[in-house]
Parts: sequence; structure tokens; C-alpha cells
Amino acid sequence: MKKAFLAANQISPDSLKVYYYSRLSLAYLALNDTVQFRDANKKTLSFANKINDTITEAYALWDLADFFETHMVMDSAFYNYQEAQKKFTSLKDNYYAGRMFYNMALIQTEVKDYTGAEVNAFNSIELLKPLNEHLRLHRCYSLLGSITKELKEYDRSLEYFNLANEYLSEAKSEEIPRLYYPQLQNNIGNVYKDQGNYNAAKKYYQKAVFTEDSLRFFAPSTYALIVNNLAFSRFKLGDTLNILQDLEMAKRIQKELNDIEGLSLSEYNFAEFYLSKNDTLNAVASGQKAKQYAEEGSNNKRLLASLGLLARIDPKNSLNYTERYIALTDSLIQVERQERNKFTRIRFETDEFIAENESLVRKKQIWTGLALSIFLLGVSLYVIFYQRSRNQALQFQQQQQTSNQEIFDLMLSQKQKIAETKKAEQKRISEELHDGVLGKMLGARMVLTGLNKVASEEAISERAKAIAALKDVEGEVRAISHELSHAAYHNINNFISSIKELLKTTCSTNDLDFSFDYDETYDWDAMKGEIKINLYRMVQEILQNAVKHSKCKNILVSFVRRNQILIVTITDDGQGFASKPGKKGIGMRNIKSRVEKLGGTWDIDSRPNKGTTIILNIPLESQNNAHEVIHEKRV
Repeated sequence: MKKAFLAANQISPDSLKVYYYSRLSLAYLALNDTVQFRDANKKTLSFANKINDTITEAYALWDLADFFETHMVMDSAFYNYQEAQKKFTSLKDNYYAGRMFYNMALIQTEVKDYTGAEVNAFNSIELLKPLNEHLRLHRCYSLLGSITKELKEYDRSLEYFNLANEYLSEAKSEEIPRLYYPQLQNNIGNVYKDQGNYNAAKKYYQKAVFTEDSLRFFAPSTYALIVNNLAFSRFKLGDTLNILQDLEMAKRIQKELNDIEGLSLSEYNFAEFYLSKNDTLNAVASGQKAKQYAEEGSNNKRLLASLGLLARIDPKNSLNYTERYIALTDSLIQVERQERNKFTRIRFETDEFIAENESLVRKKQIWTGLALSIFLLGVSLYVIFYQRSRNQALQFQQQQQTSNQEIFDLMLSQKQKIAETKKAEQKRISEELHDGVLGKMLGARMVLTGLNKVASEEAISERAKAIAALKDVEGEVRAISHELSHAAYHNINNFISSIKELLKTTCSTNDLDFSFDYDETYDWDAMKGEIKINLYRMVQEILQNAVKHSKCKNILVSFVRRNQILIVTITDDGQGFASKPGKKGIGMRNIKSRVEKLGGTWDIDSRPNKGTTIILNIPLESQNNAHEVIHEKRV
């Protein structure tokens, strides 16, 4: 990873650099390497902002939000999810914008900002519903069900959970995680349990346990939780058969998993059970264990329940438990209010920022009206300058079109020359066969025919000469065959031939040496015609600039393909120059225009007396689909 990080630092084109930093940031996040992640993520955001790569910036903000959420810095996580959502919205990517709204709602639920959580959950649903994202919609409605349950709006909670169940049923073509159905049934059971409707709760807990036979093995923590809830509901209904055994089994699984939160619930249920049997001693012992586990797991909700229970069943210490219950309640209310205020402030600052933008727009409109009045006074001058500028732009486009046509004609001419060369070679070989091989074979045949009936020594000598002639013919045929084989396997590439011809013509005319490296296995003629024409013209422009200004002796040209990006590097050993911002000649503007037309980037590295290197990065095909694969994560 360190080597990859150092390599990314040394890459000069910003588009590649931001791509590699994005990959590194995601890798460090997965490895939980805090320091390296923050460094890579910061560089990703900086370079993405610099080159206006909004999609990479959105994914980097998403990564940063995940990082803060993992480390329980909820306000920072919320802020970065919100910023990522804005980026995805600006890209009209409703799927990922919807997911960011859902993540924001989850965090708001954690800090009990239920109003804000509901708003963002509905924002997520609004974006995801037209996309038929059934599993995502299931999760949104499940979250709404949990939120309204906490608000004790039980009827609405059940409605949302039923909608979640409908979307889960519709997700036939999607891969449904095995825990979704048991968790949904358990959540519905919890609503009925909070209402005191233990008959209905028991029915849903049984569905959760028995519809997924392997739940105990692939999700033991969830299995123990549901068994606990089922045992408690049965106990409340007066069904005490095997209650202790079920509670013990759940507690045993939780101990094996070190499930502190689950153990707190189990001990609380034990305390309730012992209290119903008037076994105060065991009830107090279990209640204290429930309190201890709640404190270890920082589960304030469970801690309050344990303190309330102990205040009822331990008269000696009832006052202490009651005082602590009241103090904890007041403290939690204050903390929750502060957290909600943080999120309200974040939303307010966002709304304030929008209001400021609207104010700026109004001011801009006023200034635009004033500017328009001034503009109308100077309309004559404007028309003159505008027409001149337009004529220059049209002239520039015409020059480019003329140049493109010249290159196209040149490539056609080159292709015609290759075809003529092949035709001439075929004619030469045909003449070789007809005039050389065929003539010799005819002569040998006539000699052998005349000597067939003669057995003198002279005849034998003549036959030997004829056989030797045939051997010569064999050698000629083999040589011609080798030539044909070489021609058949020799890859004549029209585009590369054109570049070679350009280099040869330019450099020989100006007494320069050149080197041209390229991948001989790649079919360069298969590139799009637009790429070939513009690339040829850019190479020609750069060569002409080197000849005119650099006073170089050597020029090196290389074509390298990397991840469907063509990297063209042109280096000269001339006098170089100190780059100046702003002013650019017509040649540079031509190169910039052509590179942007192809969706690529370019970079110049030049210093006085150090030569000049120009790098062109030209995409051979679209890379937009790569981001989603790279950044598809949990959530």
C-alpha cells in the first residue's frame, strides 16, 4: 500500500492521480488505517475539486462520512453524507442521492432527531421509488417503522412495517439478505410487545424463529434476541413451560458471542420472571446484572429500564436507584437536546447558505439590469467586437476542419500506397514464378523427355544437369514462399505508418534524430477516426513547435495504453522555457481544443535548458462506469 501511495504521488496527470488516490482512500478505509485514510481522502477531495471531478468528490465525501460514523462522530458523519448527497443530486444520480438521504436518516435516528430522520427517510423514498429499488425501499420503510415506534405512534409504525414487507415481497429479482425477513418479523413483534399485545407479539416472534431454519447458525445473535423476546411474551401470557430453559439458552449464546447488549436484555427478563415467582433475591441479582451489562455496553435505554426495575424490587436501595434514574434521564435529555441542536444547526446553516445564494442571485439580477443599460449604450462597439470574435472562432474551426481533412486524405493516400506496394509485390512474385521458375521447369522437362530413351553416358550427364536445374527451381520456390510468408505475417498499420512518415519527414528535413515507441500488438487502426485524426494533428503541432522554438537535436515519441487510456508522451532535448500562466499561442489553443474534444487531459513539463515533455491522456472508451464498481459499499 505504501508503494502504491508513493507511486500515486509521482503521477503528474491530475485525472489519473485522483483516480489512484480514490482507490487508495477506499482501501485504507477497509483496512481501518485511520492516518493513511485521512491523508489519501484529503488528497482525493483536493485533486477532485481542482479538476471538477464531481463524481469522485461525491464518493470521497461518502467515504469520509463512513469513517466518522464508524468512529461515532455523528455530526461530522451527517455533514459529509449531506455534502455527498448534494454532489450526487447535482449529477442527477437519484440512486446514490437517495442512499445518502437514508444514511442521514439513520444517523438522526441514533441521536433521536426523529423529525429530521423522518424527513430524510421520505426524501430517500421519493428518489428511490421511481427506480423500483425494492430492497432499498424496504429498508427505508423499516426505518420509518422503527422511528414511529420510538415515538409511540404504534398504528403508523405497523403501517410502515407492512409496507416494508410488501417491498420485500416484490424484490423477486434481487438478492435478498437472509436476515431481512426475521428482522422484519421481530420488529413488528416489538411494536405489539410495547403495546402490551403479547398474543400478536408471540405470533410474529414465532414467524421470525421458525421460517428460517438455519437462523441459529448464520445469525446466532439475532436468533438469541428473538428467542428472548418470544420467551418474554409467553411468560407475560402465563405460559411458563420451558421459559427458564429458553432464557438460559439465549443467555448462553450471548455469552459465547460476548453480546453485552443481549445479555442485559436477558438478565432483565430473568429479573421479571423471578419477580413474578416472588423470588426477590434472584430478581435483584438479575436486575443488578442487567444494569451492569447496560453500563458496559453504554446502552442508556436498557440502563434506565434496569434502574426502574431495581427501584421496584430492592426497597433498601430504592432511593439510590430512583435518584440515579432521574439524574440519568435529565442527563440524556440534555445530551439528546444538544445533539438535535447540532443537526438543526447543520440544516440551518445549509438553509442559510441557500438563502444567501438566493440573495446573491437577486443582487446579481439588479446589477445585470444596470449592466444591460450600459450594454445598450455601447451596443455598436459590442457588435463589432462580437462579430470579430465570432469570425475568428469560425476561422479557427475552418482551419481545424481543413487540417482534419488533410490528415484524412493523407491516411487514405498512405493506405493507397500500401495497397499499391502489395499489388506491385504480387506482380513481381507472379513474374518471378512465370519467367524464372516456370521457364526452368519447362526446360528441365523437355531435356528429361528427350533423354528418357537414351542410356549413354552423355544422356546420364544431361539428366544430372536437369535434376540440378530442378533443385535450383526448388530453392527459388522456397525463397519466394518465405517472402510470401513474411509478407503475410507482417502487420502493416496504416495509422502508425502515417505517424512514422510524419516523424521521418519532419525530422529529416530539420536534421533531427527521432525515436518512436509503440505497442506493436495493438490494432491502432481500430481506434475511432476522431481520435486518429485529432491525435495526428496534435503530434504534428507539437513537432512543429519543437522544430521552431526548442533548438533540439533529438525527439522521443511514445504511445502507451494503460487502463483504456492512451498516454502519448513527446519529449525533446531543446532549450525549454519557463511556463507563463494565461497567454498561449494558437498552437497551444489548438492542442487544448482537440484534447478537450476527445475528453482527455494534457500536461506540459518544461524548464529552461532542461527540454520539454508534453503528455496527452486520451480515453479510448468511457470510464464513468468504473466509479460505481469501485465505491459500491455497505449501507
